[in-house]
Amino acid sequence: MMLKELREQVYEANMALVKHGLVVFTWGNASGLDAERGVFVIKPSGVDYDELSPENLVVCDLDGKVVEGDLRPSSDTPTHAALYRAWAGRGVGGVVHTHSSAAVAWAQSGRDIPAYGTTHADYFHGPVPCMRGLTREEVEGNYELETGNVIIAGFADRGIDPMAVPACLVRNHGPFTWGVDAAAAAYHAVVLEEVGAMARDTELISPRCGSAPQYLLDKHYLRKHGPNAYYGQN
Repeated sequence: MMLKELREQVYEANMALVKHGLVVFTWGNASGLDAERGVFVIKPSGVDYDELSPENLVVCDLDGKVVEGDLRPSSDTPTHAALYRAWAGRGVGGVVHTHSSAAVAWAQSGRDIPAYGTTHADYFHGPVPCMRGLTREEVEGNYELETGNVIIAGFADRGIDPMAVPACLVRNHGPFTWGVDAAAAAYHAVVLEEVGAMARDTELISPRCGSAPQYLLDKHYLRKHGPNAYYGQN
């Protein structure tokens, strides 16, 4: 893929966050990876979406250092870089972070988003996990890098495949999503916000409803994912 094409894809992913109401002001960012070159394209820090263009996105290496661009990259760049370093080999090629309201509410509560139904299971094979809160030392050190480290360690500790559950919450902070490219990461951010709102409303109606049966959750996930998937067109 040409770097110009990747810039355009990442621009479209960032603008999708605006289109779907997931960002207010500059509260979000999307990035996309060029694994062959070992670089990723990301939104510049604090730039209003009205001023965003493919040309003013920033190119960084996998250490998060700028290799192309005149603006400073997103302050969340070290988090994105950490996820790419850990998971690019597992298929992660795009990362998104937002402060969308339903997902943030679950993050602030310190709770996983439970798998209450088939809409959730179509995209996430299990609850969307909430990572532990960062320690004082982590926050006062390399905060954004440690955020990535907490996500990576949380998935490893819980034995979660990041491609089967392409999203998480960081406690007291907010959601991160990912996918095979920036468009998929943005798509998962939209889905995460929707299922977060559905789960919240489910608990308001029936606080003790319990998770959906695992066989039903498995059926809905596996009919869309994996070698025997049959949803949609070939």
